[in-house]
Amino acid sequence: QVRLVESGGGLVQAGGSLRLSCAASGRTFSSDDMGWFRQAPGKEREFVATIKWSSGNSYYASSVKGRFTISRDNAKNTVYLQMDSLKPEDTAVYYCAANLGSKAYMFYLQQTDYDYWGQGTQVTVSS
Repeated sequence: QVRLVESGGGLVQAGGSLRLSCAASGRTFSSDDMGWFRQAPGKEREFVATIKWSSGNSYYASSVKGRFTISRDNAKNTVYLQMDSLKPEDTAVYYCAANLGSKAYMFYLQQTDYDYWGQGTQVTVSS
């Protein structure tokens, strides 16, 4: 059973930085993708970024591209989301998700593409 545990959320001022972590267990990840999604109050959950375990190739939502960086540490089975130049509109619960057995030639941007989810971590950016 795959288990995902997020950490690193908190309260930060606009312009600041946070690094989220997602510790994954229950599987040796190889041809899989990991994603970060977020859900703000009153809004639907939305895609933020995704990375392929094998190649490290990544893809970002336009709203965070250039400010956020997704990375993974294969030895630690952990995925990170470095968030810089944070804005109040980045305030949300951030979720880590795993897509098992993904295809190498495409990125997965829909919630329904992902098989396992973490419990979420709150990020609040004050103005």
